Amino acid sequence: MKMTVIQGNTMKKTAAWGGALAALAAVPAFAQDTTAAATEVAADVIDKGDVAWMMTSSLLVLFMIVPGLALFYGGLVRSKNMLSVLMQCTMIAAVVMIIWVLYGYSMAFGGGTSPYWGGLAKVFLKGITLDSTAATFSDGIVLPEYVFIAFQMTFAAITPALIVGAFAERAKFSGIMTFVILWVTFIYFPIAHMVWDSAGLIYKMGAIDFAGGTVVHINAGIAGLVWAVVLGPRVGFGKDNMAPHSMTLTMVGAAMLWVGWFGFNAGSNLEATAGATLAMLNTFVATAAAIVSWSLVEGLARGKASGLGAASGMVAGLVAITPACGTTGPVGAILLGLAVSPVCFFFVTTIKSKFGYDDSLDVFGVHGVGGIIGAVATGILMAPGLGGTGGEGFAMGAQVMTQIKAVLITIAWSGIGSLILIHITRAITGIRVSSDDERQGLDLIAHGESAYHS
Repeated sequence: MKMTVIQGNTMKKTAAWGGALAALAAVPAFAQDTTAAATEVAADVIDKGDVAWMMTSSLLVLFMIVPGLALFYGGLVRSKNMLSVLMQCTMIAAVVMIIWVLYGYSMAFGGGTSPYWGGLAKVFLKGITLDSTAATFSDGIVLPEYVFIAFQMTFAAITPALIVGAFAERAKFSGIMTFVILWVTFIYFPIAHMVWDSAGLIYKMGAIDFAGGTVVHINAGIAGLVWAVVLGPRVGFGKDNMAPHSMTLTMVGAAMLWVGWFGFNAGSNLEATAGATLAMLNTFVATAAAIVSWSLVEGLARGKASGLGAASGMVAGLVAITPACGTTGPVGAILLGLAVSPVCFFFVTTIKSKFGYDDSLDVFGVHGVGGIIGAVATGILMAPGLGGTGGEGFAMGAQVMTQIKAVLITIAWSGIGSLILIHITRAITGIRVSSDDERQGLDLIAHGESAYHS
């Protein structure tokens, strides 16, 4: 769904056979032998291969959330907070899936003409049946609307789960869930509409976001930064040992993210065509380049290349290629992967220390910064001279400016909106556990259980 051709606009179509037959009946029989006046009417086609691919892609994105993201984040926190992260990711996914069906899909893709939201015409999936379809890239080729709903639902579910890494080990579970309900309603659904619906503000500007650089990664990264600043650092931050308790689980989770990301990126083509294969190849090589790049930079800066660095580079590469995967050539994807890791490394090691904010698992440093780099670079790398898919007359400067505008709108909407919603959440439930509870660990305090037993 994610490129500029479809943008999630759903529509029900019917074949006009009745009109065609009536027209033919009015033509004299002898004229049929001497004229070609009849117009052939092509019916919309639901391709079983496309449907199967989109169902598979939806499952791959779910695989990214649980267990992928949950294990990736879980390994990065201290052992006393392992289960809290697993529970947060799991519950966020479950709650958002329900909200998506109730009103989220309508707000994002309800067919309204507003540049900011899709309206309420499809609340509770009103009017959607087995016969409802959603258009894809190819003329006459459609998908069942249910599979489009399911695919988009997984994107809505993983995006707020990414924010967990910014406030890990110190946020109240009730506050997190309250915030997520508010955040997807007032931040995620409108931005998804603005970027991916044909009536959306950012879509009409001509910005390219093939699979979620703005909607998912910049959106979540900025919200995470706001959370980290408002919440303040963890108890003992900068003094206590807060190293990951299990790099094994983190690497397993990162590998699951990489596998699932093929549903994220290649699935966003909405068809099992050459466009999906380009996104697939780019997801391989950009990620590989980012892993190599992060390890090289870390080796030069610290003398050793770490597993944590390789996992971080893996995610940075995946994030950066997400908006560009369907419009960039493979060599351009490698260059993007090589470029993103040094910048993200600088943010998570230098900028975070300089400004003193405690973005626990570097949501802003990797997702926010990587998403910004990828979104802006999309305007460069789609140039035909660089192997991209931009057509004849492609204007790189104009496209880059459009990409920058899209990034700035996303930053402003997510940043200001998230700040307001955090303070509303604070007034309703509170947002932080007590210092004593934080020292004891959120597994026991919030959930009454422990990940490990001696």
